Amino acid sequence: MGTGAEDMTRSDVFGDIFLVFLALGTLVGILVISYTLYNSYKYRDTEDRSDDENLPALGELPTGGGSGKKLFVSFILSAIVVIALIVWTYGMLLYVEDGPDEEPAVEVDVQGATFSWSYEYDNGLEPTELVVPAGEHVELNVTSIDVWHTFGISQERVKADAIPGEHDETWFIADETGTHEGAIECYELCGSGHSNMEGDLVVYEQDRYEEWVDEQFTLNITVEDGNEEPVTDGVDEITLEHTEEDGHDYSYDGSEFENGSITINEIDQGGTYDLVITPEDGSQFEPVEEELDFTGPTEETYTLESPDDESSGDDESGNTNDGDDESGSGDQGGEN
Repeated sequence: MGTGAEDMTRSDVFGDIFLVFLALGTLVGILVISYTLYNSYKYRDTEDRSDDENLPALGELPTGGGSGKKLFVSFILSAIVVIALIVWTYGMLLYVEDGPDEEPAVEVDVQGATFSWSYEYDNGLEPTELVVPAGEHVELNVTSIDVWHTFGISQERVKADAIPGEHDETWFIADETGTHEGAIECYELCGSGHSNMEGDLVVYEQDRYEEWVDEQFTLNITVEDGNEEPVTDGVDEITLEHTEEDGHDYSYDGSEFENGSITINEIDQGGTYDLVITPEDGSQFEPVEEELDFTGPTEETYTLESPDDESSGDDESGNTNDGDDESGSGDQGGEN
């Protein structure tokens, strides 16, 4: 994954545009001021001044001197500079609009809600912070579930409307690593909590980012009995099957459990999974079938129930019924 060092960040683009306009404006300003000062000195009023024979009379239009070549050359040069500046700026802004040619390294759905931001990565992760790798193309798909918001990261020159029912795409490449607290803000007045609608941007180096992703895909499952004691024997297999994505099915043997627990690190797609814990043949436990919502580091505990526990509950219910019957019989006998 990588977009290449040649890709410019949005900050680079707007920084270059600013510097070019600043340099050009400074140059033009120096030339205009210098020319003005020169003419002010050259044509200053002195005692030796002679009458200008070409001075137009009242009602006459000035014709100027020369053949107009200076005016023509200055006009052509000005037009070339302005057109070149427009074309260059337009090309830079097109790059901001379309983004780099390479596929994004990370895609994130951003959802605004009063008064917070939520993130869902293309791999199904849903962290509370926006975490991205440094120097990589990050694509954002922004929307809202209630009122209008505007998602913005000022230091990355990112801004996108968050409108219910619509999606606004934007991108950025972050260079400065670290945790940038409050870097994500809402730029649309959206209610009483608008000023507190902030989020953190975390930028990691590539290796650390990959470690972070691995940490997010950590699932710990503990199996215990009705007495809340770890089940160290009796589990034959545990399976996980993604409910929406094909090719994300996982199976683990009961021997991989240690003191009733197993830590799974092989999962690479978040979302909802059908989880099945199958007991060994002849075991006293019943199978467990549950839906598991896995969008980040997760720890789950499941209780294995035995048929004896269920029958015990039935017996207790039956004993109660017997007691009622006996009470009824006694009443009948009393009446007789």
